[in-house]
Amino acid sequence: MKPSPTELYRPQVKICGLTSPEAALACAELGVDAIGCVFFPKSPRHLSERQAREICAVLPPEVKKVGVFVNETYLHIMQKVERCGLTVVQLHGQESPELVHEILNKNIPVIKALFTAGVPSFSDAQKYRASAFLVECGSGILPGGNALTWDWQQARKISETYPLILAGGLSPDNVSQAIAACRPAAVDVSSGVEKAPGIKDLTKVKAFLDSVFCSKYKEKLNKVF
Repeated sequence: MKPSPTELYRPQVKICGLTSPEAALACAELGVDAIGCVFFPKSPRHLSERQAREICAVLPPEVKKVGVFVNETYLHIMQKVERCGLTVVQLHGQESPELVHEILNKNIPVIKALFTAGVPSFSDAQKYRASAFLVECGSGILPGGNALTWDWQQARKISETYPLILAGGLSPDNVSQAIAACRPAAVDVSSGVEKAPGIKDLTKVKAFLDSVFCSKYKEKLNKVF
């Protein structure tokens, strides 16, 4: 059944780097589609298993719980999935296509990060069978957006072929522009809605969501989350 000509579809929203159950639940109540729990010791948003489990436990079923990993082993990732209640895995390093496929074989959706200034690059997308691709510049000190903006239009070719999550330097002030540049299925933000690393500013989260919810497509999107 075709959608009504007047029906519009918005990109989904993932808020990443949450560090408390209270903030995670508040984000869910504001209407986010997914939250991200970071399992990377060098990140200021790194979580213990206990912290991640407490965050995932308070979220409603419709909000996806994404575990973010950087160059970890299959065993390590699957332990965190089982112990913390994660529902999606995000691989944010130089992981192999084989690792992606191994996790997918457990019926767990996998998001693979691609970078304009790093490895794997956008041209490597065809090597993976990921559920979706998260794209950003990858030129900062740490894996992740590092609050750096970039030419989002570079991701347009990815969004035309694969489910795309746009990340990197997004904020309430520029997310509408970024969405218009590459038409992603979802957007991902962390530092752009914070008052300190890992501490979300709910006023900024709401402003970010308001901007995204005003950016809609006539074409129906495949949901990422």
